[in-house]
Amino acid sequence: MQYRTLARTAVSAIGLGAMPLSIEHRPDEKRAIATVHAALDAGVTLIDTADSYHWHAGETGHNELLVARALAAYGGDTSRVLVATKGGRGRPGDGSWTVSAAPAHLKRAAAASAKRLGVDAIGLYQLHKPDPAVPWAESVGALRELLDAGTIRAAGVSNVTTDQILQAHRILGDGLVSVQNQYSPAVRDSEPELRLSERLGLAFLPWSPLGGISRSSLDGPSGPTSIGTAFHRLAAERDVSPQQIVLAWLLARSPAMIPVPGASRPASISDSARATELRLNARELTELETLLPD
Repeated sequence: MQYRTLARTAVSAIGLGAMPLSIEHRPDEKRAIATVHAALDAGVTLIDTADSYHWHAGETGHNELLVARALAAYGGDTSRVLVATKGGRGRPGDGSWTVSAAPAHLKRAAAASAKRLGVDAIGLYQLHKPDPAVPWAESVGALRELLDAGTIRAAGVSNVTTDQILQAHRILGDGLVSVQNQYSPAVRDSEPELRLSERLGLAFLPWSPLGGISRSSLDGPSGPTSIGTAFHRLAAERDVSPQQIVLAWLLARSPAMIPVPGASRPASISDSARATELRLNARELTELETLLPD
């Protein structure tokens, strides 16, 4: 396992996106916990969750509680594991997602997340999405208050623009450590946010990093996927999975990049973790870049 810096500490260069363990089409709890344990066995020390990762109404915090149970049941050392959670979104149970980033809500949500995770302070707390009904500075100001109160140790922002990152950095200073936007072979709109994160010394956690290669967990079992891409051809040459090629490509794109691929099976996260052992040469990287969609 290779390591990168997040929240002023070293974490595995590949994290576990725990969302698929709690939303639609989720596995049973035995397999879900086995998936978390497989990640830990593979050297993963970053787990990404959120209070809104659940399926049915009334299940707020399902994924946080699941992650906490999995860590408690693990037989090995978990002292180096960083659990990153998020607040500011909701799920009413009909498949939709809501946004609520009012300061009072975020402060209540962070306290509830800490309780579910069983920690005195959350290692990394991320504002899940800007709320169009709330001034951005007010939402970020709530993170500042949470930092000052010791409820959270570090802050991150998600689904943001470069201007929002810069404003958050002015408010939070060194307390801001990460940006989490969508980024994958299929979706590279956040290239400016990635490069800004590099300049500011922030980790960049791409969500849905396997887009264009694997189905998103929200797509369901019949959702779209791709075959026959340059990633698939190179995977066949290397005798590894296309997912490993994508993750290795992401890691090569920036030292700030820390992908958090989702997984609902132990084999999936074990395979993803092995991407840190894969080094793509200049020819391979050029070929992949040339054949990517504009």
